[in-house]
Order: sequence, then structure tokens, then C-alpha cells
Amino acid sequence: MRKLPYILLAALAASALAVPVTAALPADVTAGQCIAGGGMIVISAAGDGSQGYTKRCMGGVHDGRTVL
Repeated sequence: MRKLPYILLAALAASALAVPVTAALPADVTAGQCIAGGGMIVISAAGDGSQGYTKRCMGGVHDGRTVL
């Protein structure tokens, strides 16, 4: 049986470790997740206010994520 080169084994291990980490990071969170993670919701006017509002989770586990 042939042994795989160490570089290939290292690449496989790195890719296996990277997949769960990226899957665990949500792009957007709910208000409940933000507060449960220790953050607070900050609502800001986009532009002069006529373009709507943005809601972000500030602090905690989900810092900087958009709140749905």
C-alpha cells in the first residue's frame, strides 16, 4: 500500500477542519440570536433615511452581522 505524501495529508486535514468552521458562521442572524449571543441591535438610517434602515448586531458572538 502506498503512503500519501505529507503535503497531501496536510491539505486534506486543513480542508476537513475548514468546512465546519465556515458552515458554523451565519451570514445573517435573527434578533433573538443577537441578544442571546450577548449583543445588542443597532438600527441606523441608510443615507438620508429615505433609503431605509440597516440593523446590525453589535457586540457578543454575532458582532457585525446583519439582523433579519
